[in-house]
Amino acid sequence: MKKLLLILSTTLLAFSVGCGQANSSDENKVVVAATPAPHAEILNVAKDVLAKDGIELVIKEFNDYVLPDTATFNGEVDANYYQHKPYLDDYNAQNGTDLVSVANIHYEPFGIYAGKTASLEEIKDGAKVSVPNDTSNEARALLLLEAEGLITLREGAGLNATKLDIVENPKNLDIQEIEAAQLARTLSDVDIAVINGNYAIEAGLKVNDALAIESQDSEAAQTYANIVVVKAGNEENKNVKALISALKSDEVKNFMEERYNGAVVPLF
Repeated sequence: MKKLLLILSTTLLAFSVGCGQANSSDENKVVVAATPAPHAEILNVAKDVLAKDGIELVIKEFNDYVLPDTATFNGEVDANYYQHKPYLDDYNAQNGTDLVSVANIHYEPFGIYAGKTASLEEIKDGAKVSVPNDTSNEARALLLLEAEGLITLREGAGLNATKLDIVENPKNLDIQEIEAAQLARTLSDVDIAVINGNYAIEAGLKVNDALAIESQDSEAAQTYANIVVVKAGNEENKNVKALISALKSDEVKNFMEERYNGAVVPLF
């Protein structure tokens, strides 16, 4: 019996030590959900910065705007980096979640890109225009179309604007609401498309080639900073704080400015 107890005790001790090692390893790891470009690319630079402090950054890439928040709320990842605050607020309202922003990192100007029509001056009556179909990004696209004189929105619609808020549409634009990740693929079928900065980058579009972009002093530019998001209660997590410091490092800032030529603007 004593021999059996000794074996059991030794086994439990080994198991306990093994678990302790695993937990110790996790204490130096931060898992972040992101869309591929530019967010995962930027995180790969931050990964090297974090490694100098002995922290491992694991990047999980997603190709849509929903799963990263789901994974963050469910605890599958520690944080995500891919969205702006209006989108996060809308997600929380729609899903009853408590995700919070902990840092502003960069801004990606929305752009109007040429499809079948090469310039805004050539837009004809009834032209097809594709815009994002999610609430916050559609408003942003419509504000840019308004800034370029193509439509007029109801006074006060602002960042909550939808197609229903268009009060003047002199060219009878056929505005088509498309899932944001698919917008670049519509270019061969529409006259122009208003595309999120990250999806434009993924599609190989250059901000310098856009027919128009948001001005840096626009309402959208001040509102749509790309943020680091965690579940409420995790704001003070030391690895999350280290992640934010790495994302705001000189190495990351230099990478943004050199790599994206104005398509990604650091906010630090």
